[in-house]
Amino acid sequence: MNERKIIHIDMDAFYASVEQRDNPELRGRPVAVGHAERRGVVAAASYEARRYGVRSAMSSQKAKRICPELIFVHGRMDVYKSVSQSIHDIFHEYTDIIEPISLDEAFLDVTVNKPGIELGVDIAREIKRKIRERLNLVASAGVSYNKFLAKIASDYRKPDGLCTIHPSQALDFIARLPIEDFWGVGPVTAGKMHSMGIHNGAQLRDCPKRILTRAFGKAGLVYYDFARGIDNRPVEAVRIRKSIGCEHTLDEDINDSSSVDIEFVKAAEELYSRLERKGFQGSTLTLKVKFHDFVQITRSVTLPGHEAVDTLEKIIANGRKLVNEVDYASHPIRLIGLSVSNPRDMTAVGPVWRQLCFDFDNPDGVDS
Repeated sequence: MNERKIIHIDMDAFYASVEQRDNPELRGRPVAVGHAERRGVVAAASYEARRYGVRSAMSSQKAKRICPELIFVHGRMDVYKSVSQSIHDIFHEYTDIIEPISLDEAFLDVTVNKPGIELGVDIAREIKRKIRERLNLVASAGVSYNKFLAKIASDYRKPDGLCTIHPSQALDFIARLPIEDFWGVGPVTAGKMHSMGIHNGAQLRDCPKRILTRAFGKAGLVYYDFARGIDNRPVEAVRIRKSIGCEHTLDEDINDSSSVDIEFVKAAEELYSRLERKGFQGSTLTLKVKFHDFVQITRSVTLPGHEAVDTLEKIIANGRKLVNEVDYASHPIRLIGLSVSNPRDMTAVGPVWRQLCFDFDNPDGVDS
């Protein structure tokens, strides 16, 4: 059987690049998509801004401190969605097995492709060229025999990168890979791995499965396989919506109970509206709180018998119990979020790019 050919396409600084493309005055200058106000957050940063250390999800105030010449522009999600559709039109010239991860990122299975091109790298090269010629944007691409390695490859030579990891090269490549670069390893997990003496793929591969599962649960099995170049997940053209949520960054930090309750109820009402609009039913309610110092916590409750969180009354009653578990008297709250997950109807599927959703919907988006 032929080896799978998986491509991961990642648009380079997507939102900011679209803004620079559409406004010549922004080209070559440090640009951030987001809000420059005191409570604002950077949704995306151009590569010119990234050289100063500006990153997505950074507070606008910090971004302006480290890059005084930073230019803020408001996001245009309708434009980004339209451009994303045009990118997907190019993908469909080669395959219909496309799994979007976000508006600017997707996996393609080109093992069997429409033009009958033998090498995945040749398809990736054509896609990059067409995105540049038709849309005047730049993409990076990674090619390999599974999703994990294709994702790693697309990040390897950004921006405007093209990298292939052949099966014969995979184990050596993984052995040298810093543990922070493994898919699914965030700062907390990386720190825990460092404390275990794991700093790269080779050291991860030497770690017994029982130790990894004891430290990381089911994720430990994934890390064990990744260290060996194993990832059997298919590229899925549809997905199940797993959660719906909302979050509000407050105008001022708050720590009195009446103000917290008012903001909580606002979030609850918005969440209920989104649940109704999408027809989504889930049995787990999660509260997200970000404090004034950007420390973030979550609290969750699952209703007995997997009963749906399907009324505003249930959201408020159960959510208030979660709020009461939070010590905010000495830790003022900056952000409140609510989401419902653990879907009851696992058959509700649809094209991913039309159903892009995250644990907490972000109206401005966050660009990687």
